[in-house]
Amino acid sequence: MIPNQVKKMLDNQHVKYMCINHSPAFTAQETAAAAHISGRNLAKIVMIKADGKLAMVVLPANHHVDFGALRDALGWKNADLANETEFKKQFPECEVGAMPPFGNLYNMPVYVSSWLAMFDQIIFNAGSHSELIQMAYRDFEKLVKPKVIAMGKSGGWKH
Repeated sequence: MIPNQVKKMLDNQHVKYMCINHSPAFTAQETAAAAHISGRNLAKIVMIKADGKLAMVVLPANHHVDFGALRDALGWKNADLANETEFKKQFPECEVGAMPPFGNLYNMPVYVSSWLAMFDQIIFNAGSHSELIQMAYRDFEKLVKPKVIAMGKSGGWKH
C-alpha cells in the first residue's frame, strides 16, 4: 500500500500515476521479473550515509553505485551504504527496502542517475514489496527536485 504522505502529495499535486501489483519480491531484479519489466526500467533506491547524513541514490535496478566516483562527483569525504537501523525509522509506513524515492518527504537529498532522467517514465517501489508506482519522470523531477548525476567513470555510477 502506498504510504499516506506519498499518496497525499501525488494527489494534491494532481500527478497521474499508476500502481502495478506483483507477487512479493525483495531485490530490484526479482521485483522487475515479478512485474514483467526490464531491470533498466525499474528504479531502485540505495540508502547511503554521506558525510554523516542519510541520502537516497536512485538508479536503474541493473546498475550499481560506485561509491568512490560518487564521493568525487559530489565532493564528499565519506559515502557508504547506510545500515538498515540508521534509516528504518525514517520510513514508518514502508517495508524496509521498498521505500519510494521521495526523499523530499523524508528530509533527505535525492541523487538520481542520468540514465533514469532519459526515460519518459519512472517505476519504483511504492512502500511495499508487492506494489510499484509508475509515473512520468518529469512529474517525479518536479516533485522531488533531485540532483541528477551523469553516468560514466567520473559520474558516480557503475553499470
